[in-house]
Amino acid sequence: MSNSISSELDETDLKILAVLQEDASLENQHVAARVHLSPAACLRRTRKLREDGVITGFVALVDAGRLGLAVQAYAFVALENQRPSSASQFEGMIRRRPEVTECVRLSGAQDFMVRVVVASMSAYTEFLDKHLLPLPAVRSVSTSFELGVLKRTTAVPVAVRRS
Repeated sequence: MSNSISSELDETDLKILAVLQEDASLENQHVAARVHLSPAACLRRTRKLREDGVITGFVALVDAGRLGLAVQAYAFVALENQRPSSASQFEGMIRRRPEVTECVRLSGAQDFMVRVVVASMSAYTEFLDKHLLPLPAVRSVSTSFELGVLKRTTAVPVAVRRS
């Protein structure tokens, strides 16, 4: 969110956000009960959080391994230059590829970190050879592979303010 409205959020808004980040499938009446509001008041607040762009969407989190997607790779990409045409070409490819689940622009030696989820090492090699490395904008790619997960969450830290 580019414009911070965190100072406008009260303790109840923060509680709603915490509950929804834990389980967005809860019905409004259950969220309301957990934050000690009436269902109508909870619904109004939740709608306002969406309208203000604090809540950007609701998703189902899927276990990639259960779908046969056993390889999760983190490709650290350095571009040849920072010209808009180079970045545009790279960004266009990234947005089109379904196996790319995340792409973050970085400071430092690497320009981007690209998270790629595929079924096998050969599928990752194919992604590199057919989609990433042929781009003239790409200078280098260094890949690390996920060996295990200590923590993975989509939740951002929502601290309920203490008076």
